[in-house]
Amino acid sequence: MAGQGRADPRPLSPHLQIWKWHWTMAGSIFHRVSGVGLYGGAFLIGAWLIALATGPEAYQFVEMIAFSLPGQLLLFLWSMAVLYHLANGLRHLIWDGPMVGFNPGLASLWSMFNFAFAIIGAAAIWSLASFY
Repeated sequence: MAGQGRADPRPLSPHLQIWKWHWTMAGSIFHRVSGVGLYGGAFLIGAWLIALATGPEAYQFVEMIAFSLPGQLLLFLWSMAVLYHLANGLRHLIWDGPMVGFNPGLASLWSMFNFAFAIIGAAAIWSLASFY
């Protein structure tokens, strides 16, 4: 009721100040963050395709941005987001299908693997691409 001036007696949901951080929590949060990053990357790919269709001047401008240091960093982070979202999507597929890997130890290991896969995989892709 409005105007009573007292707090709601129902318990509040625990938040980040209550819960101890663990790999599975970080994995869940980063899965959402990487999903947002994929949307941004899709926008940049669309801008690149539009510049490609527009003409050489527009394409040269986008290429200049993409090959700059901030552009390269953004592309590297986007490739990490793609790999992380792929690995975490496979984890969720296995959780939803055969329902395997729910025990806390295995879930934490899987989360650590997903982070390592994203970082090492992106570094490997970019190091191989630097040779060509």
